[in-house]
Amino acid sequence: MAGKRAGRRRVSLRRMAYDIHMDVKFAPLTKFDVAAEAALHQPWFNQTLSQVDDALVRLGVLEGDFHWHKHDREDEFFLVLSGKLTIDIEGREPVTLEPNQAVTVPKNTMHCPHAHGRTVVLMIERAGLQPTGD
Repeated sequence: MAGKRAGRRRVSLRRMAYDIHMDVKFAPLTKFDVAAEAALHQPWFNQTLSQVDDALVRLGVLEGDFHWHKHDREDEFFLVLSGKLTIDIEGREPVTLEPNQAVTVPKNTMHCPHAHGRTVVLMIERAGLQPTGD
């Protein structure tokens, strides 16, 4: 139990509470239901579901605005499963994603996700990435 708790933390930035779980929830060869997992949680929830080599597959249950941030050394992939997500990107037009649409935000790119209502996303990123940015 202590090992699982070591990967969990509650982060509060700009009056927004983020429930972030860095521990890998499902071991290789474990079947899991992403929609059922998402249904258990309220925004802003972020859980590492699985690790694939050096990459993490993370679940995000989002609503409203995150904060502007960047990841100095890691790209970040977003795939919307339900809802609608707009990602503001510094110096570019925003990207709006609906279910089954995806985008990769390159490393060192300032971005700010906005979830329009309850939105569920899968994110793929290198292990070690700080979800709240560097």
